[in-house]
Amino acid sequence: MGDAPTISQLLEGAVAAYDELVTLAEDVEDEWTYVMDLSAAWRERLEAVAAERGSEPTTASEEAAIDRAVDEVGRIGDPHRAIDWLSTFPQVVLSALGERP
Repeated sequence: MGDAPTISQLLEGAVAAYDELVTLAEDVEDEWTYVMDLSAAWRERLEAVAAERGSEPTTASEEAAIDRAVDEVGRIGDPHRAIDWLSTFPQVVLSALGERP
């Protein structure tokens, strides 16, 4: 299992996908402040997990779950739907890692 990515590596990819989601959601001008506040809070939570557990190797199921969530986020093209996923995506990622959202 030496080839398994670390939690930090998986979270780097998840945060990159989250950044794309935030960029899409920013297109809804009336929700800009909400988008910024929400994304800051979830980014902080994801970064805390990376700081605490980042060097741990991941399991195949954790990797698959997060990869699927990242793939799903990549399919979102509507800014309003992106806003809906600003909370959903980090919760899925954290749950996949056995963390509380």
